[in-house]
This record gives sequence, structure tokens and C-alpha cells, in this order.
Amino acid sequence: MIFTTLAWLSIVSLVLALPPCLLFFRNLRAYLPPGEPPATLGPISISVLIPARDEEAGIEEAVRSALQSGCAGTELEVVVLDDHSSDRTAERVRALSLLDARVRLELAPPLPAGWCGKQHACWVLAQRARHGLLLWVDADVRLEPGGASRLAGFLHVSGAGLVSGVPRQLTGTLSEKMLITLIHFVLLGFLPLDRMRKSTSPAYASGCGQLFLASKEAYFQAGGHAAIRATLHDGIHLPRAFRQAGLATDLCDATPLASCRMYHGAVQTWRGLAKNATEGLGSNRMIVPATVLLGLGQVGPWVVMVMAWILEGPGSLAFALGWLGGFPGLFIRLAGVARFRQSALGAVLHPIGVALLLTIQWQARLMAWLGMRFAWRGRSYFQN
Repeated sequence: MIFTTLAWLSIVSLVLALPPCLLFFRNLRAYLPPGEPPATLGPISISVLIPARDEEAGIEEAVRSALQSGCAGTELEVVVLDDHSSDRTAERVRALSLLDARVRLELAPPLPAGWCGKQHACWVLAQRARHGLLLWVDADVRLEPGGASRLAGFLHVSGAGLVSGVPRQLTGTLSEKMLITLIHFVLLGFLPLDRMRKSTSPAYASGCGQLFLASKEAYFQAGGHAAIRATLHDGIHLPRAFRQAGLATDLCDATPLASCRMYHGAVQTWRGLAKNATEGLGSNRMIVPATVLLGLGQVGPWVVMVMAWILEGPGSLAFALGWLGGFPGLFIRLAGVARFRQSALGAVLHPIGVALLLTIQWQARLMAWLGMRFAWRGRSYFQN
């Protein structure tokens, strides 16, 4: 009975592990970095918009990288909105504005009731931007030379109203290597890019909140960040607002366009991923399917292998099937190491990373069920 149970569990895990693997490698052919802007695009004018709250340590580097992100002939302005910082963020930006007229400091008005801080900051920035293309980047994003112009070229070629991509994810600690690098696995393993590009259905809405580019006209047509004012997860909800307005959204590989060190250390990584978990995998609708697909498909094979090794030995059928079921996830992650310049250690520890990710989703889900508030950047929010 034990042998039969383990063997069947291995088969179930393999069945659940194969589809994300096949979709991931299919998506790799479509998820490409943009090239140089086409000549047909003409002059490019971009407002790089950076919401900043207590970003003294890194805001200068963020602004300087943004100033270098245009190709020849691109007109840039870099607008930083100081969102009631308690440190010297505003002073550092003001000093840069004295050295380069393209830099502008804006001060955020009081946060209205019912608004998430970041969404309000992005909305205010859009209203104060001078150019027709709006590029939002988080304060921990570092744009590469020419990165903003190349993304503008992708927006033009795609015909979308909003485009996004995942910057290169820089990681330091073990927790970051295991958890942050899962972003490409989840995105490309479960979102069919071909269907996304053929449809404006909100069901295919996806993006990365670290990097968004939109035409100003399309942005205000979709309602912009005002349409998602209460959410903490702009990566899903901003593209959804565009699609609900009948506008297309698209994704590209932003690895060569920008980089980001999202979090530092285990505590910040855990809290950062938990803050908007209930609007993604940890939502009421997704938490059970995500647990089944990721738990059984990515963690399950390795658990079966350990159990089969202990109970039946490494020569058993259950052990062999467990290894077969664990290979697709490992194959995906190793491909990510090469393609997206990710951590090899994080790839090898893939099942542990997935198990931790699911734990974060369930913690956030339980906090939401209990009506507990979540604190982030000195503000507290109820999770849905």
C-alpha cells in the first residue's frame, strides 16, 4: 500500500509539473528583450516617474541611472515625488535638480482616504508629467543606458497602451535567492503570452510593478492608478485596468533594460512578498489552486523521493518517478539562471523556495481572514 501510494503521488506530481515547464519554454521564444527603437518611432519624449518614501540611501543612484536611460535624441525628464519621507530623500533630489535641469522634485499631497500610498504617488506623478510617455520605476530600480528608449520602442512596436517587464533581479541573501528569483517561474510558467497578446481580456493581465511604461493618452483613458487606488498589487491590477478599458498590454524581457534589488534580507523579503499576497496567489480564489499546482507539482516530487528513499530505497519505482517529477521545475530554474542572470543556488533550492512562497501566501491569507492590518512603509492596510 505504501509503495502504491508513493508511486501514484509521483505520477500526480509529474502531471502537474509538466505543463508549467512546457509553457515556460514556449514563452521564452516570445518573452524577448526589446532592440533599439525603430526609426519610424521618431523623437521620443519620456517622463521617468519615481515615487519615493524614505529612499535616502538609494535615490541618487536611481535618478542618475534614469538620466542615462535615453538613446541619442530622446528627451527625458526625471520626476521624483517625495511621499512624506522622514529622511533626507527630498534634500538629495533637490541637490541633483540644481546640477541637472532634467531632474524635478515634487512633494506629495496628503494621502486621501481609501488610497494605497504608492498608487496615489504614481497618480500624482502622472498628472505632473510633461511628456507623452510615462515611465514609472520604483526607487530601487536602476535603468540601464538606453533602457527607457528601448522600452519606448517596444511600446510602439507592440501597439499596446501599457508595457512592462521584469528587470534583472539582484539578490544577496539566501532567502532572496530562493524567493525573489521565482518571479520568472511564476510569470512564464503560468501565463500564456500568445493568448495574452491576442486578447484584451483582463484574465491575462500581468506586469511588474517595478517597471511600467504607458502613453499618457492611454493611461488616462484607462483611469490610471486612480482605477486601482486601494490595491497594493499594481503588477496585476494596473494592466487589468487597461484591459478593462479595451486597451492591450504587453510584456518584454527587461533583464538588459534595468536591475532591481527588491529587498534586503529574510525579514524584509518575507514581509515584502506578504504585503500584496492576498491580491495574487494568496487570494481567496487562487490560494487552493496555487497550493495544489505548486505544492504537488514543485515540492511534491522531492518529498516523495525522500519518503521513497527511506521506505523503499533508491532503486524503487516511486523514487524514480519522484525524480522524474522534480526534473521539470529544476530544468526551468536552471534555464532562468542562464537567461535572466539569476542565482544558481536559488535554482537548486527551488522546491524549498516554492514551499516558503506558499507559506507566505497562507500567512497573508490567514491574516486577511482574521481582519488583521498589514504595516508597510509606515502605513497600515487591511488585506482583502
